Formats: sequence, C-alpha cells, structure tokens
Amino acid sequence: MDIVYIRELQVQTVIGIFDWEREIKQVVSIDLELACDIRRAAQSDAIEDALDYKAVSKRIIAYVEKSEFQLVETLAERIADIVLNEFSVPWVRLRLGKPGAVKGSRDVGVEIERGCREGDCRKQGEPS
Repeated sequence: MDIVYIRELQVQTVIGIFDWEREIKQVVSIDLELACDIRRAAQSDAIEDALDYKAVSKRIIAYVEKSEFQLVETLAERIADIVLNEFSVPWVRLRLGKPGAVKGSRDVGVEIERGCREGDCRKQGEPS
C-alpha cells in the first residue's frame, strides 16, 4: 500500500464546548495519510491518474472553516467520511490537533484510522 500524505494543514474554525470558544475561531491542525496505489500516476506522470492532494486539501479546508462542532472527535469523523467517500480512498489515518487547548501542552487531539488497509479487510460478519 502506498500512502499520500498531508501534514499540518492549519485551518481556523469554531470548535469547543465552552461559551467563549463558540464566539471565536481557533486553529486546528490536520495530518492525513491516504492509501493510494501510485503506480499508474507514476507511469503516466498525469495528475488525472493521481490522488490530487490539493483537491483533498481544498475540500477539507472549505468544510472545516464552515463547521462549528463542539468536539474534535466529531470533526475528525466527518473529515474521514469526506475523504473515504468523495475521493475513493480505501483507508485514511487522520490526526486532528487543537494547539494550545491545554495549558502547558503544545497540542491535544485525536488520531483515527478508518477504512481498510490493503489485504487487511475482513468480510462483514467474519470473526476478527
């Protein structure tokens, strides 16, 4: 499995549970790893055969800027859904951080994996 990645995508959004957080925009930082077979793109050298990371980034930025979730967990799930469903990516690892959310910490957040890695998917109902 090949991976296309995007690191430290910084987006301003309304996020948080406190009243003051609902009135301002805060920065969230997003790291993505996207499963993608790059061989066809490498052979053709054509963007049409590649996972367009600029298009992925633009879509995520547009979505996150307009969102107003309370929890980073909710935002992470929604971003993963967009990537899996709109960009035909079979697997995504996503790290969503909220810098400065905890005093004395550089960053807090969540890291999730969704979808199936190559050869790592089980049929529905099959024991794990």
